[in-house]
Amino acid sequence: MRQRKIMSVIGGLSLAAGLLLAAPAAHADEAPTPPAEFGTDWHDPITAAPPVATPGTRSCEVTLAEAAFRDFTPYKGSYTPPKECGTRWNKVVLRLEGKVKGRQYDRLGHLAVGGVEILRTSTPEPSPDGITWSVEKDVTRYRDTLSRPQPVEMLIGNVVDETYTGVLDVRVTLTFHTAQGRVRPAAGTPDRVLPLTGATLTTPRNTERILAEVYATGSGGGCEEFWYLTVPDDAPYSCKATDGPYREVRISVDGRLAGIAAPFPHVWTGGWSNPFLWYVTPAPRAFDVRPIVYDLTPFAGVLNDGRAHRVEVSVAGVPTGGTGWSVPTNVLLWQDEGRAVVTGALDRHEAGTPRNSSVHTAGSPDVLETAGGHTLTVAGHVDTSHGRVATTVTRTVDHRSTHRWGADENPDALSAYWTDDETVTAGRTTTRTHRRYTMDGEIGIGAGDRLRTVLTLGDRADVTVVRDGRRLSWSRLDDTSTGDASFTLGVPREQRHAIGTSTERYRLYGSDGCYDRALKSVQGTLVEDLRRC
Repeated sequence: MRQRKIMSVIGGLSLAAGLLLAAPAAHADEAPTPPAEFGTDWHDPITAAPPVATPGTRSCEVTLAEAAFRDFTPYKGSYTPPKECGTRWNKVVLRLEGKVKGRQYDRLGHLAVGGVEILRTSTPEPSPDGITWSVEKDVTRYRDTLSRPQPVEMLIGNVVDETYTGVLDVRVTLTFHTAQGRVRPAAGTPDRVLPLTGATLTTPRNTERILAEVYATGSGGGCEEFWYLTVPDDAPYSCKATDGPYREVRISVDGRLAGIAAPFPHVWTGGWSNPFLWYVTPAPRAFDVRPIVYDLTPFAGVLNDGRAHRVEVSVAGVPTGGTGWSVPTNVLLWQDEGRAVVTGALDRHEAGTPRNSSVHTAGSPDVLETAGGHTLTVAGHVDTSHGRVATTVTRTVDHRSTHRWGADENPDALSAYWTDDETVTAGRTTTRTHRRYTMDGEIGIGAGDRLRTVLTLGDRADVTVVRDGRRLSWSRLDDTSTGDASFTLGVPREQRHAIGTSTERYRLYGSDGCYDRALKSVQGTLVEDLRRC
């Protein structure tokens, strides 16, 4: 966690993504006995998240990319949709399968089809004996892009030399599940998906609904990879940011603020200076970099004039001229089949004053208290072939954190939470979403140069959909990860005597049912895999 001092012991980190396919549940009496410490091999990476549900209809598989990444040379290929599965797809599932052995950092990766980013990922760190891993993602919403031949580009930037020997060998496939009999084609998918290239966007003139998805990630090995730990310039800490750790991902239309969001505090598989926390079970979203989604429908009437409009994404709080954030963006469009031109207007725009306060108190330990937030309400209407539809979007973000560090940043501790509340009313339907991300941990170096990290992370979301005052659906997600790991610094790998316990519990309840799975690993051995639903 200590960027320059403790964290530099391990080195640079990257991003990660996807849902790993679930291994068969282990019964308590089958749980293996873990070794006294980590060896040269351990359980392949696994998460408690559910696999992508499929309809069980006829399917077709296409290989999208296959490459062994050794450097920063991208894979370039081509894609053709499978003729034998038509275009009436109920579900499209992307699957990445990878293998690596030796020594390697986690590495950032992305995959684009026709310029549309459909996967943002990185890799787990390998064992000397080698690991395999897999990632699944529902990519049905990119049906427009996948319906015709496209160029494919994939890159997982890597460095291979005498020390870092791990070559990242990956294969990515798409499986198309057809809509047959009573199974309908996937509903709710956009008619068009446009990558935001440059800073301009021209929408079809009959657009009636607009979403933007932004794969926002702090990365690159610098301080913005650990943005939640940065401090103002006057505080004695190694990672500086003029305004402290508050970050906010914003999207604007023609210079006017159109959406705000709290970034997710990703922890990658070398994170908090301790890869022994993550060898088996990565942190929430570490293998699933999900995009921030903004509802830009209130701006549809403005954007539908046939002209190019300036649409820009920025990250507030990054020091002037600073780097380290990646914000690839796709725009998802729904069109009115009954009209060539959909007119409308932006009716209301109320942006609150951003709040950001970081107060440093010198002492032993030093303490930085941060509080920040922002509120935005936008409303607009479109006149469609099925009547006037008014859309109002209200979003409120909030961040609170307490950062404590001792002499030489040892120990170094953070307790933080982020909330992102959104209400979207479109016609008679209202969707309320409450997101809460939490981080509570400490890292320190004790006697005998033993580095120890203790960390708890949480990813939670409550969603309720109401129409005319009646609840149509609801869901509640709680993905919690805990870890406690230590090892000896400054010695060869075989002398680190590393130990670590990691757990993850993924709970998803709602009107569609229940999913509840818990994993526990000790010294790289999976000792618990429980399912409660």
